[in-house]
Amino acid sequence: MSPIAPFKGYGLGLRRPHYADFLSGEVAVDFVEVISENYMAEGGKPLRVLEQVRARHPVILHGVSLSIGSAHGLDAEHLVRLRALADRIEPLWVSDHLCWTRTSAHNSHDLLPLPLTREALDVVCDNIDRAQSALARPMLFENPSSYLTFPEDEMPEWEFLSQMAQRTGCYLLLDVNNVYVSAHNHGFAALDYIAGLPLDRVRQIHLAGHEPGAIAVDTHDREVGAGVWGLYAETLALTGPIATMIERDDKIPPLGELLRELDRARAIADDIDRTMAA
Repeated sequence: MSPIAPFKGYGLGLRRPHYADFLSGEVAVDFVEVISENYMAEGGKPLRVLEQVRARHPVILHGVSLSIGSAHGLDAEHLVRLRALADRIEPLWVSDHLCWTRTSAHNSHDLLPLPLTREALDVVCDNIDRAQSALARPMLFENPSSYLTFPEDEMPEWEFLSQMAQRTGCYLLLDVNNVYVSAHNHGFAALDYIAGLPLDRVRQIHLAGHEPGAIAVDTHDREVGAGVWGLYAETLALTGPIATMIERDDKIPPLGELLRELDRARAIADDIDRTMAA
């Protein structure tokens, strides 16, 4: 499998309310990201729209149902359909989440947490090896938001991700908002988490909004918060520019509002570049 080269651009999630914007004219993005499962049918309007958008912009396929942590293994039919979509769209890369979503008989449609144990790591690595082999390409995996820990945990999440990437050759999608939320909920330092990752394996960053409170909740239904912007700047000071996306999945505003947030990400990255070059 060929390695995934860095891509230093700024993008948005392609959501139905903005289809017309992307089809009617130029949108100031370097890429779009789509939820893979929304386009894994043989035909239909969403796939036709995606093919038209793909003619103008690079596309990232971002999944929510691979269930890479499933002890029952992966769904072979899901992999076949995902491979067909990837071959059709030729994405920048294919990503999913470090989580599990299903048992042998039930799909929860939720990104459920894994115990951070060596046994779970073995399961995840075996599943990643199978997925990457089936897709004939390396994948990216995203760190989840976390609201609980397991008494069986044997390592911090950043160590789990580090070993996972080392053993499988996969890459990482670093959701800065998710790190911020998990750090708040569990009382660790967000920057320690990021510094503990193999940053040379990070190929994409997600920025999103969350609901603050005693327990912060990852909602993706509001603008990026000040604390997440600050953590993004601290992250780029360690990594340099990385493909960055604003992620909004609910209460989706007009496209212009999201583009203004994306401009803020560009401005932060430009400031970091100037500081590092000085």
